[in-house]
Amino acid sequence: MPLADLPVPLDLATMEAKLVDEAPTGPGWRFEPKWDGFRCLAFRDGDEVLLKAKSGKPLNRFFPDMVEALKALPVPRFVVDGELTIDVDGTPSFEALQMRLHPAESRVRKLAAEQPASLTLFDCLMDKAGRSLVSAPLSERRKALEALVQRFGKAAVIRLSPGTTDREKACGWLKDLSAELDGVVAKRLDGPYAPGERAMLKIKTIRTADCVVGGFRYAEGTKAVGSLLLGLYDGQGRLNHVGFTSTIRHADRPELTARLLALQGEGFTGDAPGGPSRWSTGRSGDWVPLRPELVVEVAYDQVTGGRFRHGARLVRWRPDKAPAQCRCEQIRR
Repeated sequence: MPLADLPVPLDLATMEAKLVDEAPTGPGWRFEPKWDGFRCLAFRDGDEVLLKAKSGKPLNRFFPDMVEALKALPVPRFVVDGELTIDVDGTPSFEALQMRLHPAESRVRKLAAEQPASLTLFDCLMDKAGRSLVSAPLSERRKALEALVQRFGKAAVIRLSPGTTDREKACGWLKDLSAELDGVVAKRLDGPYAPGERAMLKIKTIRTADCVVGGFRYAEGTKAVGSLLLGLYDGQGRLNHVGFTSTIRHADRPELTARLLALQGEGFTGDAPGGPSRWSTGRSGDWVPLRPELVVEVAYDQVTGGRFRHGARLVRWRPDKAPAQCRCEQIRR
């Protein structure tokens, strides 16, 4: 039977999560780790397999190893929701996932052979009898998922995501496992799978680091500071660019710009903005280097390739902190 005959539509949107500050209280919640990977809906019907990203785009060409792994399972028809990850030295690596998004098929297959992906499952959208579970409550879908994974047998690259109804335990994950997790997701046990809706809650693992201000960029079309460029020292004493923060109050920008211009100087001595990397943009060379004298504390969520994956949030200035104390070890897993 073709994939189109499955009871779950191939254009199904993934159920999303809304960011909240803390885990919800009260009964009826299930908590699961939020894995640091690529969201993936996986459809199989016989020899046909479709991997779909959260964006709706197919992932088959980037993860041929997972396509073959799903084809090899002893269950011919299923629809599951999960997270694609690649472990490097026993820890999920988002950078390794990004490297798979390569235009050359030969390169993708080489990476797939060297570092195969895993699929961590947290939802099941079709039962054993071939009926859709999209409208079924999570409690029923979870039982179906556990039964499905048992039918899969010992598949090294297929994992069942753990979970708990104990809020205290989930909060412990955030505290103790923050180096490995992207956060915790809370789901209603009585809730259906809600395609495209933010029907889940996510609590992110936010960490802080003290960084040197190694430069700044002007806000577009102005002569006022728009973002601070952040650096950390490595073991060789080089100041490497690790990210930026643009959460500067508008009223503070004129005075801060004058303060920064008085510190124009050497800037980064290791990796610098504008160097060859996947973070480079059209404006990557347009920045003002500064002497490494100012330190700020910033909040961040994830690190990829030694840099903050997203813009960091400015927490406070740290005049009490010596720039030399701002080292890369702060953000290493």
